Amino acid sequence: MRDRTMTNVQTNSAISVDCVIFGFDGKNLKALLVRRRTADPLYDDGEQKLPGAMIRENETLPEAASRVLEGATGLTGLYLKQTSIFSDPDRVDADELKWICQYHGINTDRVVTVGYYALVKLDKGLSLYTSRKGATWVNVDEIHNLIMDHMDILSDALSALQKDILWSPIAFQMLPKKFTIRQLQNLLEAVFGIEIDNRNFRKKIFTTGILQETDEMERNVNHKPARLYVLNKSAFGRKELAPKLNFVASWL
Repeated sequence: MRDRTMTNVQTNSAISVDCVIFGFDGKNLKALLVRRRTADPLYDDGEQKLPGAMIRENETLPEAASRVLEGATGLTGLYLKQTSIFSDPDRVDADELKWICQYHGINTDRVVTVGYYALVKLDKGLSLYTSRKGATWVNVDEIHNLIMDHMDILSDALSALQKDILWSPIAFQMLPKKFTIRQLQNLLEAVFGIEIDNRNFRKKIFTTGILQETDEMERNVNHKPARLYVLNKSAFGRKELAPKLNFVASWL
């Protein structure tokens, strides 16, 4: 059995992970982008990319993705899901391959990458942390140019999120613990890029049983405070409620 506690950890020269880290600011769905650096850590060529890394010989793919996620956000234990494997022999052109080899100190003719997406609560603390790391939160619908095939990885992750969010409680990974109906509606509108009728949404969301009303209201807002709700986790264990948010499909 491989010794996974070895200190001289080697980098696998053919497999990497790339992570799409989604966050929601209350209005827009955002993804975290970093700038590509050269072998010289003081030089930044300005190209944007998804957070990623070559895997290490002593770690699994999920461990590598978790390492990338923690390095980018400073957080652990976040929702993280594998999406697709990107193995086109031409996904990395000659110039990009040269950069990869120089930056990571490896020698390879191709790199296969495994995509993941993660969900975070995008609050002021996280925004400050990622800003200090030189990363940027960008509205997903405003991202049009990334290095290599990272646009494909982003698009694939968004498609996976849209499917998963209708069947599971992952949407609440991006909301405060206590939230308003409007915040949940805004999130779904941002994820799917649609407009949802407010009255119909409120009516249908209450029929699912997934929300539990609290006795608290919004604070420090410049409009009439709205009721706060929490996720009713037990509702997701009831088969008759599956899929829980599939009614959103009627607006797609």
